[in-house]
Amino acid sequence: MNGCSNDGRGDEGRFAALDGAPFPDFAPGSVWLVGAGPGAPGLLTLLGYHALCHADVVVHDALVGEAVLGFARPGTRRIYAGKRGGKPSAVQADITETLIGEARTGARVLRLKGGDPFMFGRGGEECEALYRAGIAYRVVPGISAGLGGLAYAGLPATHRDINQSVTFLTGHDLTGALPHAIDWPMVAKASPVVVMYMAAKHLPAIAQRLIAGGRAPDEPVAVIAHATLPDQAVIRLSLGEATTPRDLPTPAVVVLGRAVTKSESLEWFDAAASRGLFG
Repeated sequence: MNGCSNDGRGDEGRFAALDGAPFPDFAPGSVWLVGAGPGAPGLLTLLGYHALCHADVVVHDALVGEAVLGFARPGTRRIYAGKRGGKPSAVQADITETLIGEARTGARVLRLKGGDPFMFGRGGEECEALYRAGIAYRVVPGISAGLGGLAYAGLPATHRDINQSVTFLTGHDLTGALPHAIDWPMVAKASPVVVMYMAAKHLPAIAQRLIAGGRAPDEPVAVIAHATLPDQAVIRLSLGEATTPRDLPTPAVVVLGRAVTKSESLEWFDAAASRGLFG
């Protein structure tokens, strides 16, 4: 069911009450970079929904599902611009040129990204290109998988009894290789909890470097795959066990630290799923 409705029947799952909300105008010839959140359609922001209701063109990532794309108004064109490790992927330069070219036709262009545009989403690069091209743009933050995904797995990114700091990092660089620019010994000492995006492929090498930097081999690790979606899965192992190559489901967020042990008492999502309370 399309969400952009003016019929006022909010009790049918439509968001008609938002039609008169004082949201900013999505002007023709502009680009909005919107974070779609970690996957569950209910985690899309209201401003993101507003953008979907008014966009002429949606340029979306692989991690944006049909449930979110379904909020777009009828007739909206979709352009797939997904990037997945080890698979044929869109080239960033081509994506940027698409945004600029579509905007110059007078279209309202929505660049829809999984998670948050500025959290390992290359949103900053796209904004710089739009600025140089003289294209007006707006950034709409989204719930990052490194926070929302953890919450759905019952893993607090911060907990007063565990940590007062958290480190976020990416598990691969522009080429898809292990990031060599990261100071792994420093990361190992930086904070009690480390959240790693796109790290499943290189997890054995990352685990080895963190242990070499001083992290204990028996420290708990959680791999959260398909976070916030009905097929969400959480794989638990130790940092030492993570040094052994294994097939891990993706997309996934990897968490290192004592926060992983909190899932026993905070794992609300599986209980909700057993009662059919998805969403």
